[in-house]
Amino acid sequence: MLLKLFLIYQLVVACKIFLFLFLVLLRVILIGGKVLKPQNMFFKELAGDAKKIGVGSVRSLLINASVCCMLLCATSLSLSLFLSFKNQNPVKMPSVDISANGSSQTVCVTGAGGFIASWIVKLLLEKGYTVRGTVRNPDDPKNAHLKELDGAKERLSLFKADLLDFESLKAAIHGCNGVFHTASPVNDNLEELLEGAINGTKNVINASAEAKVKRVVFTSTIGAVHMDPNRKLDVNIIDESCWSDLEYCKNTKNWYCYGKTIAEQAAWNLAKEKGVDFVVVNPVVVLGQMLQPTLNASSIHILKYLNGATKTYANATQAYVHVKDVALAHILVFETPSASGRYLCGETTILHRGDVVKILAEYFPKYPVPTKCSDEKKPKPKPYQFSNQKLKDLGMEFTPVTQCLYDTVKSLQEKGHLPIIKEQENLKSTNINELSQTYLICSK
Repeated sequence: MLLKLFLIYQLVVACKIFLFLFLVLLRVILIGGKVLKPQNMFFKELAGDAKKIGVGSVRSLLINASVCCMLLCATSLSLSLFLSFKNQNPVKMPSVDISANGSSQTVCVTGAGGFIASWIVKLLLEKGYTVRGTVRNPDDPKNAHLKELDGAKERLSLFKADLLDFESLKAAIHGCNGVFHTASPVNDNLEELLEGAINGTKNVINASAEAKVKRVVFTSTIGAVHMDPNRKLDVNIIDESCWSDLEYCKNTKNWYCYGKTIAEQAAWNLAKEKGVDFVVVNPVVVLGQMLQPTLNASSIHILKYLNGATKTYANATQAYVHVKDVALAHILVFETPSASGRYLCGETTILHRGDVVKILAEYFPKYPVPTKCSDEKKPKPKPYQFSNQKLKDLGMEFTPVTQCLYDTVKSLQEKGHLPIIKEQENLKSTNINELSQTYLICSK
């Protein structure tokens, strides 16, 4: 309606301008060849003409003409821009996955009371997800920490389930949008380890296929990636395409890496067969704050250097990652629609055990940290190199390894696994970034 009125107004003004100009031209023609009238008389007559056609005065006519021209130009410009945008292809905005917001999303976390799984549950609840956690016994005190998490009362359900009991897993996974499969046995008995790792994972994938979940995120390990004697550590960079050599794992009796490698390979094959969207996170040694009350294997690895359980350290190198980073990585690959395949998860600083104990002694000088290597005669092994670029491309940032070690010790103290020695912490040495550079051996 406003556009129509504006166009009518423009048309009226244009007609008046045209008529006025016609009268000016007519007067000039009529006096052509004659002595011109005095200038002021000529303009008085023009003013009279202007009043006759209803424009008030020459000045108002010129003002109206100017305004009309400006509005006409603006209208033309707007019309041209509109037509140009209309003729262009529509701009494709990046897709946003609704799972980035956990509300209305229900997911299952197997082995929910574990070190990594507890953090996954915690972060999922913080993001608004409704979480179903599988545990052997929901009433066991070692799972009480899960019920105390923020949001747990409203959005966390603990299901009694066993990896080898398909029906129990099926009940927990039914109706879920996604599954985080973190549960895995840690057992020196090869037969029991393989049964739990392989058949348990198969049960999770089969239950997920029946429930038509959006995606399954599987927790594997660097142990399924880097155990290969034929790889040149100083040349080859380990990435997601690498697999551990099963014969080498057997020969070195590394049954954990052997079991995890076979379990992951079997999981990939079954997921492909069942048409399940399957993504794997392969973390290095996981450290950091414990949410669960019980000790996990990697925390014991640090505890023994502080409580006097060992007098020496191994002649070995290792990469580390913060448990919170591992949990974030799991959620990140679940929420990213384009995520696929495997993801090496870890801070790429590789530390010799000697550097680990030096960092611990720097922070906590009162503990009996070992100062001798268990095999000093042999040279230090070459540190392997690995790439975490695939996770970084998704926006992942990693906590410095020194912070991982510091948080682990503080957590051991808070949980009562390590006595707190008064004034034992060296507060002058808490510049973690400087220590990260001091004890850097290999970083890509």
